[in-house]
Amino acid sequence: MNRLVPVAIVALATAGCASIPAVQTDHDPAADFSRYHSYAWREKPSGGTALAMQRIVSRIDEQLQSKGWREVDAATADVAVAAHVATHQEHRLDTFYDGPMWNGWGWYGPWAWGPPMAYQRTRVTSYTVGTLVVDMFDARSKRAVWSGMAEDTIPGTPQGINADIDAAVAKMFAGFPPGSAPPR
Repeated sequence: MNRLVPVAIVALATAGCASIPAVQTDHDPAADFSRYHSYAWREKPSGGTALAMQRIVSRIDEQLQSKGWREVDAATADVAVAAHVATHQEHRLDTFYDGPMWNGWGWYGPWAWGPPMAYQRTRVTSYTVGTLVVDMFDARSKRAVWSGMAEDTIPGTPQGINADIDAAVAKMFAGFPPGSAPPR
């Protein structure tokens, strides 16, 4: 059993590093996606590093082109694509207890009138959450036909950011166009 403890700790630590973006998609059920074959960028993302924004555009282009769509000029496109990136700070509070009683978990019944024998420390951790929104509009009617949103904690390394972009865009377009998702 003592050999399993280090293995379990390593497994939990590496699982914490693997980030899977939360993704949601929606579409207009009245839109006929079988008649869409081309797209043009209406608005490319901004708000992050130039390299990250280029990668987002490249990954979306790859996904659409893998579905048989081709990028054309705005005047002849079936669909206009707009992407936006936003970030915000979130905070996590981690509270630790320690002291002389039972490894910090001292038991104080209703008769304990004095201060508790355990000590409490709280640490605030700040982190950045990024959101990618991709919207598609019918170029003729100007109506929204599809929307995807991915959200995740932004990693601290370029490699982590690239991996998150790849995972987010791939997951976002997994069932695109609507109705093409493989049966579960």
